[in-house]
Amino acid sequence: MKFLAIMVIFLASSLISQELKIKANQFDADEKSGISIFTGKVNIIKGNDELNATKVTVYTDAKHEPIKYIAEGNVSFNIETKKGALYQGVAGKAIYMPTVKEYHFFTDVHLKQIDEKKEIIGDEVVLKTIEGKAYARGATKEPVIMIFKIPEEKK
Repeated sequence: MKFLAIMVIFLASSLISQELKIKANQFDADEKSGISIFTGKVNIIKGNDELNATKVTVYTDAKHEPIKYIAEGNVSFNIETKKGALYQGVAGKAIYMPTVKEYHFFTDVHLKQIDEKKEIIGDEVVLKTIEGKAYARGATKEPVIMIFKIPEEKK
């Protein structure tokens, strides 16, 4: 129980002013290796960001600060960039690196920028939340698809 309290404290303290809340059906951790695994219906909320998956692995450094999150299985998400852009989508796998505030999405990625009505569909998408930039790569046999809503000109 003491270890669980320590894990919750380090995960919460890794965020300067936002609370990190992780809900899951099961939690396993190895303090020595710095790996915590959450399984079942995993739900992570931090500020306006939300991530859902069937498994999330959290990797920490020697100071118990999170350095990488890997979400797998039925990944869905809502993300707000530093500039306030809103994204939502799904993927087979997601990797988040909190030190650079960057998401990497893999396998059947469908990313929508809600406030701009833009969509990216591909097999690998990178979202840099500080710069507000996204990059995409298609699968070997499938191209990247970009969808933009362009207002029609009035005649």
